[in-house]
Amino acid sequence: MKSRSSRSRRPRLGRLTLGGVLAATLALLIAPTGTAAAADEPVGEPSTLEVGELQPGQAFMGAGELAHEGGAIAEDSQIITPLAPTDGVQGIDVSRWQGSINWTSVRNAGIQFAWMKATEGTTYRDPNFNTNYPNAYYAGVIRGAYHFALPNSSSGATQANFFASNGGAWSADNLTLPGVLDIESNPYGSQCYGLSTSQMRSWIQDFYNTYKSRTGRDIVIYTSPSWWNTCTGSWSGMASQSPLWVAHWTTANSPTLPGGFSVHTVWQYTSTGSVSGISGNVDRNQFNGSRDRLLALANNT
Repeated sequence: MKSRSSRSRRPRLGRLTLGGVLAATLALLIAPTGTAAAADEPVGEPSTLEVGELQPGQAFMGAGELAHEGGAIAEDSQIITPLAPTDGVQGIDVSRWQGSINWTSVRNAGIQFAWMKATEGTTYRDPNFNTNYPNAYYAGVIRGAYHFALPNSSSGATQANFFASNGGAWSADNLTLPGVLDIESNPYGSQCYGLSTSQMRSWIQDFYNTYKSRTGRDIVIYTSPSWWNTCTGSWSGMASQSPLWVAHWTTANSPTLPGGFSVHTVWQYTSTGSVSGISGNVDRNQFNGSRDRLLALANNT
């Protein structure tokens, strides 16, 4: 991994006007139980973060790496240019930060798959998930759900059950991918959530076992090499159990892998991509294989 990236910066969210404060107050009053309401509707993820800057529930894929490493999972100090849309089987990952999405436009832009945030910890449900999940399906995008892990708040089994009960389950319908465990640096506090490497390994295994029991599927693991090597001690125990989704923002032909893994299934190669149908930047991903293999992952064949 290289030094802090000087990628082009997206502006942080501005201060609320009086009208925005009133709207935010109303949103808090009507937010679904267990869902943190946003102070305003964001468009695109922040490109710079400090530890503790986000509120609980606001984490997204890569947030922890931005907060702790300033984008150090980006290679060198160059601006990361997304791969051409026609290069391989292309996908995205989204959360409430992307706002309203036109999934038909997304599919027409060549995006074949998407994972979307469903849950975080044991109390947060993404407010856009119930819209994104069916709309992606009807647009022909092979979709799945992800869970942002908070290993310091409850057991792996507890969070796996919460995830499986709130969007993370699986069905053999040709368009549903297995769920993802987003396990990365803690954007709210200490990088490894205060757990030792052995405790972190046990937590991940606990999550995997419970999700497998609930759904019959292996959980996909999203992580960065730096976090995995530091917080699990380059653990090889999941390599034979879980497909790997590696976060490495680079223009290289292939990503750096976490210790213990020899192959990746999905590669998140940039956090500053763009796709028709989505306002602002969005994470871009490449599936390591053909569309037939992507469908095999979806259908467990």
